[in-house]
Amino acid sequence: MGRLTLESIGKDYDGVEISRDIDLAINDGEFVVFVGPSGCGKSTLLRMVAGLEDISRGEMCLNGERINEIPPQERDIGMVFQSYALYPHMTVAENMGFGLKLARTDKAEIQRRVDHAAGILQLTPLLQRKPKDLSGGQRQRVAIGRTLVKEPAVFLFDEPLSNLDASLRVEMRVQIAELHKRLGATMIYVTHDQVEAMTLADRIVLLSGGRIAQVGAPLSLYHFPKSLEVAEFIGSPRINTLPVTVVDPGPRRTTVRLPAGETLAVAVDGRGLKAGDTATLGIRAEDFVSPEQGEATLKAKLMVAEKLGYETLAHLKVDGVEGTITQRLDGLAHLEEHQVIDLGLSSEHCHLFADDGRACPRQVEIPGIAH
Repeated sequence: MGRLTLESIGKDYDGVEISRDIDLAINDGEFVVFVGPSGCGKSTLLRMVAGLEDISRGEMCLNGERINEIPPQERDIGMVFQSYALYPHMTVAENMGFGLKLARTDKAEIQRRVDHAAGILQLTPLLQRKPKDLSGGQRQRVAIGRTLVKEPAVFLFDEPLSNLDASLRVEMRVQIAELHKRLGATMIYVTHDQVEAMTLADRIVLLSGGRIAQVGAPLSLYHFPKSLEVAEFIGSPRINTLPVTVVDPGPRRTTVRLPAGETLAVAVDGRGLKAGDTATLGIRAEDFVSPEQGEATLKAKLMVAEKLGYETLAHLKVDGVEGTITQRLDGLAHLEEHQVIDLGLSSEHCHLFADDGRACPRQVEIPGIAH
């Protein structure tokens, strides 16, 4: 069992509030990812769960037991750090079993747990090697194995892949996902990489300024962000934004005026807005349609085309819009320098954000994805 509950958790450093009003319930067997920009408080929150940081306010419970004052070594929690921190003079087996040895666990039990963890992590042929003889990915698996042998109720991962190169990160991401499926254990994973968050999580907890900005399934945050901040963080390339003026707010459609003067009735509940308000229209790179299919059109000039093989990202300049916007195209799309492109906008594919960043609820249904 590994059910963790956090109620009104807060953390202060020298009178400065780092985390505040954290309310979260993590279910047994769930894979939850804490994600957000640098300084948002995600690692601090993880360290509070581990017991490595004191909790200034609130209550934290594991399987119904309050753990605020319980020291790290007595919590039924295991942590995998960013640094492998393997002992160079020990073999893989000795590194994995060292914590159990310090706890005076029976030798036969240590051997059983090490062999079991090695089998799960595909480390059995490497048990007698030293860390210097291992690749980065293998060392990371040993670090995971060192936690796995403790058989904790909750696994914590603190940016475990940040020291690996790109190809190894993809490989280890798959292995961690497979490990979670095999164990069915509760896992909490911290990263600043939204790709890791999207591909690993059952639920994402997006943190900002020490508070929870939104919690939900990855695709829920992608398609139904509750704020401009969430919309801009989740998704690559970043969501395109355009300044607009509210013309006619309504419960099912809200009409806005685009920078070039054209109007678009966006499929959102805009009853919190007033005619004349400034707002921000959001549209993802893959959601532009042909001019014939669109209800409004943007005229854009091609600045740069990034040909990635499987797709092409066209970076475009639109009059009246600061910076560039991005359109995702087929990898074989033919584009010419400074080409003028007409971008169709569909009301159901657009997002609308109030001047304070709050999202207007989208009035669309996407099968299998909760609002």
